[in-house]
Amino acid sequence: MTGTLQSQTYGDELRVALDLAREAGAAILQFYEGPLQIEQKSGFDDREPVTQADLVANELIVRALRKEYPNDGILAEESVDTAHRLDKRRVWMIDPLDGTNGFIDGNGDFAVQIGLAQDGQCVLGVVHQPLTGVLYHAVRGQGTWILRPELKSERAVVSVQKELSLMRLAASRSHRSPRMDKVVKAFRVREEIRRGSVGIKVGLIVEQQCDLYVHLSARTKQWDTCAPEIILTEAGGRLTDLFGRPLKYNSPEVQNRNGIIASNGVAHDRIVDTLAPLLADFGRLPI
Repeated sequence: MTGTLQSQTYGDELRVALDLAREAGAAILQFYEGPLQIEQKSGFDDREPVTQADLVANELIVRALRKEYPNDGILAEESVDTAHRLDKRRVWMIDPLDGTNGFIDGNGDFAVQIGLAQDGQCVLGVVHQPLTGVLYHAVRGQGTWILRPELKSERAVVSVQKELSLMRLAASRSHRSPRMDKVVKAFRVREEIRRGSVGIKVGLIVEQQCDLYVHLSARTKQWDTCAPEIILTEAGGRLTDLFGRPLKYNSPEVQNRNGIIASNGVAHDRIVDTLAPLLADFGRLPI
């Protein structure tokens, strides 16, 4: 199966995803100055805001993908999920506006994320930051690339920092908990950068601005991690759950209930081992 995945270039799919990410980003920016229509959607373990920008971007991407690839499944944050996708080998994972809180706050921390999973593995990902125009993209076996306005495409490679105490932490701008404070203390973190959006925090690792990101809660979903994961792994990093196990895409459960660890990969196993006693103290068991 792995060989089959690696032998595919996904050139057409990448082109479509790049175009849609930029189109959705442009549509989102039309609402950035407000006024915003903000609603709270209930679901999973918490309540999350949604704006008209989320909905417009979601509809734009989903409609186009259904037209281009009618035989593929789709799992999109602002679309109704059905079991229909579970019968598909290929499923698009869409977060039309990752970091809605950052969008509402006007701090720039939001991104369009389009991922493609095949046979449960992420094989293609695009993360686009509309405000800055920075775009990360990756295809399995083809590396990770950074596109910036007016500059040539740049291949991304993660850092080689392996000392845990010297690793720079990509931390959430919100959602900070006492348990996360204990993790920071145990890792003896000296430097951290707080940003919103999973894709943006993984981007910090891809750009060697950070080396590690830990998300303890079960709040992230498959559409949050699909595109960022392939972008990180193709740059040399790793993304697993808190127990070091790979994430599985297009499963009935869309939440990443076991949290996530993203790193430059060099000391990923040691990170998992260091975190293990803390998880035990928290009463956290793999689900």
